[in-house]
Amino acid sequence: METSMVMIWLILTIILAVFEVISTSLTSIWFACGALIACGAAAIGLPLAVQIVVFIVVSVAILLTVRPLAVKYFNRNRVRTNVEAMAGRKAIVTERIDNLTESGHVKIDGMEWMARSADNNVSIDKDSTVIIRAVEGVKLIVEKVPETVAGQTTVQGQGFIGQ
Repeated sequence: METSMVMIWLILTIILAVFEVISTSLTSIWFACGALIACGAAAIGLPLAVQIVVFIVVSVAILLTVRPLAVKYFNRNRVRTNVEAMAGRKAIVTERIDNLTESGHVKIDGMEWMARSADNNVSIDKDSTVIIRAVEGVKLIVEKVPETVAGQTTVQGQGFIGQ
């Protein structure tokens, strides 16, 4: 029984490690580590119930402690591309944005996108400059860029809002 369980845990470790190499998404490596430790528990003759508990406890412990650090480390130098890079950029309104009528388009980098206001109560006029706050499906969620007049910030139709 000991030898067969050692082999089962070892095979499971290899399968999980191969899956991790193929997926590169940091999803199964934690369980591969748990399976390897459970393999050791089987090798020293611990009962199957203890092996399973060891597998679960080790897998979850490594997942909860190491994964956040690994994700942070591996994503530190990642360059945002395509749609991810849109947030925070400015665009020009080419068709009035009105969430009530579900209308509005903006142009950024020569491409036209459907757009909606981040505030359902605010419509944004054509030719206004907006900041992209998020991307939801094929729509950009935007906010109007406040206009500046002689060092004071205004929002069209609302007067001065600060200096």
